[in-house]
Amino acid sequence: MNLFGDPLAPRYLIWLLQGFGVTLALSATVCMAGTALGLALCCLREAGGRLGGAVTAAGIGLVRNTPLLVQLFVWYFGVAALMPGGLTAWLNTPHSLPLGPVELRWPAYETLAGFLGLTLYAAAYIAEECRAGLNGVRPAQRAAARALGLTESQIFRHVALPQALRIAWLPVVGQYLNTLKNTSLTMTIGLAELSYAARQVETETFQAFQAFGIATLLYVGAVAAVEAIGHAVARRAPAGAPRR
Repeated sequence: MNLFGDPLAPRYLIWLLQGFGVTLALSATVCMAGTALGLALCCLREAGGRLGGAVTAAGIGLVRNTPLLVQLFVWYFGVAALMPGGLTAWLNTPHSLPLGPVELRWPAYETLAGFLGLTLYAAAYIAEECRAGLNGVRPAQRAAARALGLTESQIFRHVALPQALRIAWLPVVGQYLNTLKNTSLTMTIGLAELSYAARQVETETFQAFQAFGIATLLYVGAVAAVEAIGHAVARRAPAGAPRR
């Protein structure tokens, strides 16, 4: 007797792998966009003056203190309800742009909503990690830079920010891991990522253990790979660079 039941048919394994590909692609794009936006928010909060810092802090606080699932619903249902009907229909219609041997496809609306929701959520946390890194730079470093005649903007760009990024790197990697896992929430708005695919396989085959077991292994493998890469990058930091 097979303790774990019959194995999944190849077509269902392909479903899971396709969903895993969507998860990886979405995670990668969100991490890149979230990092760029998080750095911009951090710089704006630190060097944007009193008004810019206050507005940025309020926006970050709103995102960080709202459940991600609610934010995804706002982007998918709320924003769609505010858009003109013609635009909503256009966004939900497949579009493509042939460029020789390559065909660029416009993503479905649930993909756009998931991307925006996850990116803003990740950026809010990455901005705070980078800000914590800035606070971890020793005041003596700034004082020495001033003694050399550097302006405040030059101190920020060439002294404080590079050290802050090294300090914040591993916490930022932790946010990358959270992003990878948070992509599973996009199944609630119809995005066909790994959790969605596992649910579809379980619904059709009633093989819940096999479907979600394979999905779990894929998640664990992806998380382990990202964490290993993050630590490898941290170990290659210049000697004497501060780490967390």
